[in-house]
Amino acid sequence: MKWIVAFLIVVPALEIGILIYSGKLIGVIPTVLLIILTGVIGAYLAKQQGLYTLKRAQQELRYGNIPGDAIIDGLCILVGGVVLLTPGFITDTIGFLLLFPATRKVMKPLIHKFIKHFIDQNRITIYRP
Repeated sequence: MKWIVAFLIVVPALEIGILIYSGKLIGVIPTVLLIILTGVIGAYLAKQQGLYTLKRAQQELRYGNIPGDAIIDGLCILVGGVVLLTPGFITDTIGFLLLFPATRKVMKPLIHKFIKHFIDQNRITIYRP
């Protein structure tokens, strides 16, 4: 919990500093246009990747498999899309890293480890029928 609070304070402060610096360096209008462009591209990528992942999950279910990998991909795409809609260059970088399949592939073992850690500490409980 303490990391989330620190993240919610530090990241916006850094974003504001970078946006101010970018506004001075390239100008206010190019900075605003760049933020809008990353939001539009991010929304398009999130939709494209989300639909692909949904089809993959449906295919796994059709064959009787649990779509665990597709669920993690869907979670990454959801978080990446939401983060891309927030203005700022740090959050845009994180969002694009979560949306591109190649970088998401690198991050998925870390996410698996994170989820397993929470399950092992009994913070997450999985109920099976």
